[in-house]
Order: sequence, then structure tokens, then C-alpha cells
Amino acid sequence: MKLYPGYKRKPFYYETDKMGIIHHSNYIRWFEEARVDMLEFVGYPFERIEKYGIIVPVLSVSSTYKDMVRFGDEVLVKPTISNYTGTRLDFKYQIINVATGVTTTVGTSEHCFMSSESNRLVHLKRQNPELHQLFMDYYNQTGEEA
Repeated sequence: MKLYPGYKRKPFYYETDKMGIIHHSNYIRWFEEARVDMLEFVGYPFERIEKYGIIVPVLSVSSTYKDMVRFGDEVLVKPTISNYTGTRLDFKYQIINVATGVTTTVGTSEHCFMSSESNRLVHLKRQNPELHQLFMDYYNQTGEEA
């Protein structure tokens, strides 16, 4: 399986604050953009997941800012699956300034799988074995926890 190379983007001017740096709230959006792009990259976009009656709500998200990103910078957002249990899917993120190679931001997000009809927890191994295997294979290549 080919690993996701990351999501490149240039910040928009409206994402800056009065000090000329990217406002902190935008990093959470960038995490989501990268997560959505990663799922498309591995061939299972959100639309396909939702077609099977599965939703993937965010349970928590965190972000730590190590350096500033300014308008005009290009960044690479690299999501990694840090934990996968069949009912939970957790990511770690690293945002890197492409020009300098400096890690500007790190973060996490935690998710679960739920039925869009019942809003009850879904076990992917039973509900969608193909998607379960995809996450298992990807996690086994990149995951950090055993």
C-alpha cells in the first residue's frame, strides 16, 4: 500500500489575524482537509464511507503551535493513523513549512465509527470488512501503538 505523502496548501489571506500570522482556529480545519484528502488518496473518500451508512464524528481534537505560519508560506500537513481499534480511529498531525522544513504545528484528533441511522457505535470488522482491512493495513504500516 502506498503511503499518503501529505497535503500541501498555501494559507489564504482571510486565515490571517491582525498580526499577519495564521489564526489558530485554521489549523483544525487544515487537519480535517488533510484527513479528507488522505481518505481520497487511499481510495475510500468520505462519500463512499457515508454511502455505507457510516459516519465518523470527531470526539476530540488538539493542536500545539511550535512556530508561526504566515500568509505566503506553503505548508505540508501530514496525518498519521496513531491508533485503530475497529471502532476508533485516531490521528496525529504534523504541519511542516515546506520552504524551511520546520515543524510549525502538531496535533491529534480522535474519531469513532457510528451508524448514520441509529447513531450507535459501529464495529467496522462486521459492518464493512473492506474498510476495516484498509485501516488495519494502513495502521500496520504507519501506526505508533500496538
